[in-house]
Amino acid sequence: MNTRTCEQCGEHLRARHSHRARFCSTRCRVAAHRTRTAVPVELRGRERWVRRSADKVPLTAGTGRPASSTDPATWASHTDAVRSPHGAGLGYVLADGDDVVVLDLDHCLDGEQLAPWAAEILAACPPTYTEVSLSGTGLHIWGRGRLARGRRIRRPDGAAIEAYSSGRYIALGHRYHQAPLQLADLTEVLDSLT
Repeated sequence: MNTRTCEQCGEHLRARHSHRARFCSTRCRVAAHRTRTAVPVELRGRERWVRRSADKVPLTAGTGRPASSTDPATWASHTDAVRSPHGAGLGYVLADGDDVVVLDLDHCLDGEQLAPWAAEILAACPPTYTEVSLSGTGLHIWGRGRLARGRRIRRPDGAAIEAYSSGRYIALGHRYHQAPLQLADLTEVLDSLT
């Protein structure tokens, strides 16, 4: 008996579906894509967007030339970046004064299984936008906060946590489960990690 289900609605996939099918219909496939590529309005409204190459090099939306995480002249609006034919995807630049911070949890996902240390951090965060990194093995937890400079925290178990709020760009992955499309204040979480 076929026990596979649609990733969007949970309906059982019928025998007529390919063994590689992930969705029961075009409607579910499109809905899942829109959900996965959604980003918070707060981020979309800022001119901090770049394109990225397949190997995560930031590119300008207009020309496809290299972009800089410190030069606003190389950034674009979300609309322009989405419409740009250059590169393989989107990136967002973290800049001074925006109060946008990202916690980058490396190597914490194995398929759908979240490492206990990462689950602890995620549980400590108020509901906020979270995405799976491009590698498929990490998480980016987005929120509001301020850091004097980026931090790399090495846990005793060898896991790495990075925190940034300026001078970096984040290659966008896809939305983690049904993460809210809003940014929460992560100040307490940031303080507890250092």
